[in-house]
Amino acid sequence: MPHDLSLLGAKPKSPLLLTSPIARKLETHVVLLPEDKMALASLEIRKRVFAKGSDITHEGQSLQSAYILCAGWACSYKLMRNGMRQVINFHVPGDLIGIRRILLPNCDDSLCAITRVEVGEINIQELAEALHGNGHLAMSILWSTLRDEAILVQHLVDVGRRRPIDRVAHFFLELSSRLNLVGLGTKTAYQCPLTQSLIADALGLTAVHFNRVLRQLRELNAMRFHEGWVELLDSKRLERLADFDSSYLQ
Repeated sequence: MPHDLSLLGAKPKSPLLLTSPIARKLETHVVLLPEDKMALASLEIRKRVFAKGSDITHEGQSLQSAYILCAGWACSYKLMRNGMRQVINFHVPGDLIGIRRILLPNCDDSLCAITRVEVGEINIQELAEALHGNGHLAMSILWSTLRDEAILVQHLVDVGRRRPIDRVAHFFLELSSRLNLVGLGTKTAYQCPLTQSLIADALGLTAVHFNRVLRQLRELNAMRFHEGWVELLDSKRLERLADFDSSYLQ
């Protein structure tokens, strides 16, 4: 069950609010103007905690909220009628989730907490008002949604055209780049709480096939994934395998 803990908006006098968490997210990629930061700092952001394995949102649910992931990992997924699950995307700390609800209030997927997560809940109407008349800030938010779209394009290519070994290499390189952008992990190693089953669902592989590919990459001395840690032993080789170019994440 989620728990409301506190307000992260600018009205309470908290050192956390000298910079809005949304501003911190956007400033890893774009330059915000002083008025942009003021508009974001004026938003009331409610901190909520979700237990590991709990759903944060459900497909078909009508919501007036978006979220910034402050801590922990989550995933978006769709559940088929036959019970099969397709993981659409994984979310890491700093990600903005559900911004498209400014125009589309109904959830077209579900959002699940992979670990214990802390999110900042943002009222969509308040965010829309903050964007009104502020073209620069609106473009910054648009950048965030377009980056998410670029990630999904790569995932579509993964399941449609890349060989299993290529798509697994691409997946771990993409995660490395995303985590580096928010100061988590290094270029050669990072923590990853995802299970093999979850990753296999995202990549359109069976768990057995995914495990076989991991063994191939380990035997090539390219990477290891063991006990929640990813080690990129030969990033150049992985990049050649996956035809990986991180420019879509910048």
